[in-house]
Amino acid sequence: MSENIKHRRKYDREFKVQAVKLSLEKGKTVKEVAEDLGISAGNLTRWRREYREDSEHSFPGMGKLKPEDEEMRKLRKENADLKQERDILKKALAIFSKPQR
Repeated sequence: MSENIKHRRKYDREFKVQAVKLSLEKGKTVKEVAEDLGISAGNLTRWRREYREDSEHSFPGMGKLKPEDEEMRKLRKENADLKQERDILKKALAIFSKPQR
């Protein structure tokens, strides 16, 4: 492996929420707050947008989805399973409906 590989830092929800709240206070710019916290201004800007869109469900964490996204994932899986079952039944019907010799 190369020595130049950058490791992604992971921030927990509490850190992100506090960073957003700090950046919303008057007196400092997003860039200043980001520099103080040792993060990129781009990350902080994105976190602010996510927090504004849905503060209660923002930053769900690694491998976790927002409730509506989790429901959509389950429905998509169920839909795929049902399509597969339908295709199997169609093939079985075609096989068993052939006239016997």
